[in-house]
This record gives sequence, structure tokens and C-alpha cells, in this order.
Amino acid sequence: MKDRGGKDEVRPVKFSEEFKRDAVALVLTQGMSQKQVCADMGISKSALQAWVRNVELAGRGIAPAASSDRDGQREQAKMLKRIRELEMENEILRKAAAYLASEPSDRCCVPKIVFPLVRELAAAGAPVRVSVAVACRVLGFSKQAYYQWLANPVSDRDWDEAHLINAARDVWDEDRCQGYRLISDELVDDGWQVSERRVWRVCSQEGMFSAAHRRKGSRKHRRPGPAVHDDHVRRDFTADRPNELWLTDITEHRTGEGKVYLCAVKDVFSNRIVGYSISDRMKARLAVDALTDAFHRRGKPAGVTVHSDRGSQFRSRRFRRALRHFGLRGSMGRVGACADNAAMENWFSLLQKNVLNQQQWTTRDELRLAIVYWIEARYHRCRRQRRLGKLTPIEFETIMKHPACLAG
Repeated sequence: MKDRGGKDEVRPVKFSEEFKRDAVALVLTQGMSQKQVCADMGISKSALQAWVRNVELAGRGIAPAASSDRDGQREQAKMLKRIRELEMENEILRKAAAYLASEPSDRCCVPKIVFPLVRELAAAGAPVRVSVAVACRVLGFSKQAYYQWLANPVSDRDWDEAHLINAARDVWDEDRCQGYRLISDELVDDGWQVSERRVWRVCSQEGMFSAAHRRKGSRKHRRPGPAVHDDHVRRDFTADRPNELWLTDITEHRTGEGKVYLCAVKDVFSNRIVGYSISDRMKARLAVDALTDAFHRRGKPAGVTVHSDRGSQFRSRRFRRALRHFGLRGSMGRVGACADNAAMENWFSLLQKNVLNQQQWTTRDELRLAIVYWIEARYHRCRRQRRLGKLTPIEFETIMKHPACLAG
């Protein structure tokens, strides 16, 4: 049949319902592509898509629209598209919840953590393949951020952060009593250009905290006797040269065998422990032995001011006799004023946190060796101090021993 222009009139072909079912079966059951079915069976792509859509809607309990109702077909297409999107969103949220539950992390790092999940969902062999656009929209970040991560999964910042964490952990594992400030000093000394704030963040994130404990409750003591020396320090814990001002005090700690008493002598110039004595009895001999040890270790200096509290050991005749014999000058603070010997109390606090409270000590010898090792190996040679310019007491004395340095 020809139209008025002399051309053949192309009429739409009407296919039987059985033919439609067979074409749809090739797509849905046999797994053939719609393009191949259209080419093999001589039908248009739009017709085959409409047949497949009607079958899918019927499987979900939705009545297909009549072929003549184009508005109905468009509504059905929108409805089917929305259903597929909801299915994808549900799958994304389900897998994201399970993925994040197995990856404990900080909230600021959540996008970087779910990027691998998006790559897994969008993979060709995934059970339910999800588009990248839908996954990024549901999880709350842009496609550009995902593709930037896909091009470079490990950034330079993450790489440097991992190396910094390893270096900080090496320092912390060597001595777990160090806080983030001391760890920062050690890292800077090793060549790292890093701020204290960043080291604090890394240590907090990785749980690298200093082993510190709260002080135990105070106990009642007998009121000390009268002072036998004047207070020549007046809370001015400074010195311009070595062997100018020494501080001394006594501390105690329990073990399985009984108490251990430590009397230490500290040089204010370098914060170095210049003498100490450890015993199972807190007698005047303990303070005298510590003073004798300091006097001989420092080369028998003369005129050093030795400051203490009003404990009976430091007021004893034996201790005063030792001061006169060595040519040293005694000094004492007031009663009940711990600030009068605050610099020595501060050192005992470090000892308490770093050694005494670390474990339950079984024997006196075990605790004695731990105290000696911490003083000689850790405090003198490894623990840097801000007051000393981030140097250890040994390093500070070695540098300042030179006459040119002393003159400066």
C-alpha cells in the first residue's frame, strides 16, 4: 500500500502475546542482551524494553499499563526506576553499616574508610552492582572525592602519618612512662620536623599515654621539731654553677618484704641526682650516707648549700656533724610548707610515677635495682628537660662544663 507521495506506508507490526513472552524469556531467562534479541527477532528496542518492563512490574504485583496509554507507561517507568534506586540504597546502607561496624575509627576519617566499600559495590562482579553516583549520594560525599581517592588511595599525608606513628611508638615502647612532650623531644632529636600538637594527636589516637597514677591519700605525721638551720633558699631553686645548691629529701615505698626508704641529693644547676642512699630503715644514717655519696661523687666541693625539710634525720647531730666535716652549709624550710622544697618534691613525684607505682614490688632488692636503673640510665641519660633546653642532665653538665659556656 502506498501513500499519496508514492512511498510505501510502514504500518506498526502487531506481535502476538506468545511472541512477546518468548522475546522476554530470551532476555530474562536465557541471559541474552536486548540488543541481540532485537537484531535476531526483528523488533525495535523500545518495544522489547516495554515488554520486559511490563513483565517485571507484573512480577512485583503492579498491573502494567495499556500500550496506548503513554502517560501510564511513563509513570510505570518512573516507578520502576525509583524501586531500583531504593533497592540500591538499601543495599548500600546495609553493607555500609556492617563495614563501619568492623572498622573502628575517628569520624573525620569515615569518607576515606568507605571509599573501598564504594569500589567493591561498583565492581563488575558484585552480586548487586550499584552505581558510583548513587553510592556517593547515599553515603554523603562527592564523586570527585571518590575518584581522587581511586587515583591515589594512599596520600603523602597518610604515608607520613604512618611513619610518624611507628617512630613515636618505638620511642614510647622504649620507656612507657614518657608523655607526648618527651616523645616529641626525642622525635625532633631524631630529625623529625613535627609539632607537639601533632605528636599529642598521634599519641591520643594510638593510646600512647604516660604511665601516671594518682597520688595516694595523705597520712598523718608527727609534727617536726624546731629548725636547726635558717632558710637560705627562700624558694629560689636556681643556681649559676654546679655544686652551688643541693636539695635533699626522703621517700618511702612498700614491698612484699617491707618498706624501702630512699634519700636523694639533687643539684639544682643540672637537676642531676648527685648522691643517694637506699635502706630498709629511715634513720639518720640514711641521710648521712646520701650526703657522703654526693660529696665524694662531686669531687669534695666546699661551701655548697644543702637544703632540706625539718625531718628528724636532717636535724640529727650526725647529719649536722657531717655538714660541718664536709664544709657544707645547711638550710631548712618551714613546717608544713611543701613549696619550700618543691623542686625536690617534684623529682620524687617523677620517681613515684615512673618506678614506684608501676607494679607490686615483691622484694626490697627488686625495687632497689629498679630505682638505681631509672636514676642512672633513664633519668640522667634519656629524660630530656625543658628547663635544660631539652637536654638530659648529663648532656647539660657536659656542655656547660666548658669555661666558655659558663662565661656565657
